[in-house]
Amino acid sequence: MSSRPLEGRILLVAGGSRGLGAAVALEAARRGARPVILARTKGALEELDDRIRAAGGEATLVRLDLLDGDAVDRLGPSLFARFGRLDGFLFAAAELGSLAPLAHQDPVEVARVVAAGPLAFQRLVRTLEPLFKASDAARCVVVGDPIATAPRAFWGPYAASKAALEALALSWADELERSPIRVVVVQPGPMATRLRRRAFPGEPSEAQPGPEAYAPALCDLLAPGSTRHGERIALQPARSSA
Repeated sequence: MSSRPLEGRILLVAGGSRGLGAAVALEAARRGARPVILARTKGALEELDDRIRAAGGEATLVRLDLLDGDAVDRLGPSLFARFGRLDGFLFAAAELGSLAPLAHQDPVEVARVVAAGPLAFQRLVRTLEPLFKASDAARCVVVGDPIATAPRAFWGPYAASKAALEALALSWADELERSPIRVVVVQPGPMATRLRRRAFPGEPSEAQPGPEAYAPALCDLLAPGSTRHGERIALQPARSSA
């Protein structure tokens, strides 16, 4: 098997400047892909770009707020004009919101959690699907969460957002059953990210693996040789070679 199975592939990473998205963008670049990285924060995008360049790769940076629907709508035509296609898509964007009783939740914050998850995903699919259809083997991976199917106290808005996101992704997969496009939902285990630190502020940073432990498995799913489709896939972290 080639050591660069993503050679020449163009992969869009939404929520890509930090955490799991950043880890996948870096690993994909090492495997020969050109990641197109969407994020709100200019500094984080530039820092990731430096890491990708240091690893011998190249990336395209797109500063974009997924809550800006008009900007999302313009994304597809802009990328089509530049690349003509997209070969892969990782949706790793998420908002945690507040962990509180449902009756105490701020409706504005709840709306933001949903807008940054399933609503942003649907709008991206709407503008990007023609680019996936222009690829010979587009692979789309949506980052879900086990809480989507096992909600618990105080996590209602986040759990609902992930449940809706997974439902949209799997419905889309069913629509694409007869196409070359493959779509899966992944449910990684716990990992040391900024979102988790917000949720569990007292947890030691070394208690969970870093997001880079999941990046190889996600890049495998984004490779053109992957045939998995319409599934929820529970991911396990790669074992450290240390």
